[in-house]
Amino acid sequence: MNRENKRKQYEKGYYKTHACNDVFTCKVCGRQVFPAGAGSDHRNHCPNCLSSLHVDINPGDRESDCGGIMEPVAVWVRKGGEWAVIHRCRRCGILSSNRVAADDNPMKLMSIAMKPLCEPPFPLERIEEMVGLMGGDGSMQK
Repeated sequence: MNRENKRKQYEKGYYKTHACNDVFTCKVCGRQVFPAGAGSDHRNHCPNCLSSLHVDINPGDRESDCGGIMEPVAVWVRKGGEWAVIHRCRRCGILSSNRVAADDNPMKLMSIAMKPLCEPPFPLERIEEMVGLMGGDGSMQK
């Protein structure tokens, strides 16, 4: 069943109040994704590669016509310590936040979380010089 037919089958906002029990194949890594094990009734991304599809404007409405790949670009911690993944659409650039599911790949989550530390926006070999420019003495020795 393609996305357009599915949208016509259910009334607007159906997935806001009903569990999504559809098994799907990830468009990025090709794995079959089962809703069981997510720890939620609303599986919206692949637990292996954390990618998703841009199908919603608001969560559960299935109103987006974009259909682009939503790639995981960052993680953040919500109030109460719950992690969420920030997705960016490759086609239109929109950003969205999705709760981390119970069966999500922990190594992929950690690699996304560590990326800013592993790839800083400045050369690490110039950190002493930059600290000195900010008013510090620039010394890294104790």
